Amino acid sequence: MNNDTTLVLGATGKTGRRVAARLRLHGGAVRTASRSSPTRFDWSHPDGWDAVLRGVTAVYVVPPPVPGPVHEFVARAEAAGVRRLVLLSGRGADSWGDGTFGADMRSAEDAVRGSASEWTVLRGANFAQNFDEDLFHGPLVAGELALPAGAVPEPFVDVEDVADVAARVLTEPDGHAGRIYELTGPRALTFAEAVELISRAAGRPVSYRQVSPAAYAAELVGQGWEKEDARQLADMFVVMERGVIADPTDDVAAVTARAPRSFEEYVVRVAAAGGWGPQR
Repeated sequence: MNNDTTLVLGATGKTGRRVAARLRLHGGAVRTASRSSPTRFDWSHPDGWDAVLRGVTAVYVVPPPVPGPVHEFVARAEAAGVRRLVLLSGRGADSWGDGTFGADMRSAEDAVRGSASEWTVLRGANFAQNFDEDLFHGPLVAGELALPAGAVPEPFVDVEDVADVAARVLTEPDGHAGRIYELTGPRALTFAEAVELISRAAGRPVSYRQVSPAAYAAELVGQGWEKEDARQLADMFVVMERGVIADPTDDVAAVTARAPRSFEEYVVRVAAAGGWGPQR
């Protein structure tokens, strides 16, 4: 055990809470922070950042959904003596083009990669857990998921693998400084294929329907989303349909020395727990 303290931002989110649990198990000191944690952290209130960073040697950074704040955060972290930054970003961030989609993650990468501290960037494919912990869950339970995704497959990554990689990089930093890891599952599936696997494992009919990006954005706005946020999410599918981020990588195995979890493994776990409704 060492006396280093690792700060985990987004500590109540999909990756943050899993990373924190792994770090605790490893025996290191962990400071968890989010807007709802006892240690409060809010990207829109930088006056509280210095107290959160005090005594910290490494940070797991989950960036905010707007460009800009990570630059100031990195400067504050360097001034506080932080030696290592591990950033969660999106798969293939440098292949998205010059559109507005992903400007937040590209800005965060620029900030971290320009830091004087050691840094590592973890670029995740779409999370498998989006189907049970996020936006896709409600429609699946209702029986139909409609998205602007067609025949181009996606190598969904299990969040457990993302957390394993993050914890390994944070606790065993040798060899990871200055590296960008593209994290994916072992094979790519279309969204229609993914929904079919969910339907079969859950033992209930669930269908997939492709819609246009414009129709999807309009549906999100109808659900109460801000227009810009809805357009950003719809634009993600436009990027995916170009096929530039469709191929699996070996980066999970390169860091963890084991194969990534398959989408089928994820589906079985969630279905067995009743995540998409009771089995009959």
